[in-house]
Amino acid sequence: MQPTLLIASPQMKDPFFEKALVLVWHYDEEGAIGVVINKELEHALPEIVDVSEELDLAHYATNFVGWGGPVEGTSATVVAIGEVTDEEGWVLERGLAVTKSQEAMVRLMGEKAAIMLVLGYAGWGPGQLDNEIHSGGWLATDLDPALVFEVPAADRWEAALLTLGLTPGNVWMQPVNE
Repeated sequence: MQPTLLIASPQMKDPFFEKALVLVWHYDEEGAIGVVINKELEHALPEIVDVSEELDLAHYATNFVGWGGPVEGTSATVVAIGEVTDEEGWVLERGLAVTKSQEAMVRLMGEKAAIMLVLGYAGWGPGQLDNEIHSGGWLATDLDPALVFEVPAADRWEAALLTLGLTPGNVWMQPVNE
């Protein structure tokens, strides 16, 4: 699976992932890793980011920190429209990048790049995500920076469904093998 956006099916009742939109950037035989990109916390980015006083954070005053998933809730991940090196993170398609590097985040903020900081992440063990997809838990759509950065967080799940021509009321997921 290429980096993608996973859309929780309307029938998903897991409290962590109900109506979640997850950016998955790593997927192989050992599992998958991503971050939820549509659940905001109560803190704006400048409230929690500790960077040099020389960096003006006014550009990010309305960027709220997101809840990225139930794994390692204090671990920070940055999703950005910008460049990162292979040592700093993962370069995805359509200008998106993912990093856990504070230096990369500070550099991107200095460039006034579009960034989203999320705490925690979503992780799946070997075969787990495949099983959830086959049991009707997830749909997938292409990465779209506009969906990630231009659509308000509260509207991203439904907007992602619309990329597939779907609305919550006309989707009923069931296991693939039924």
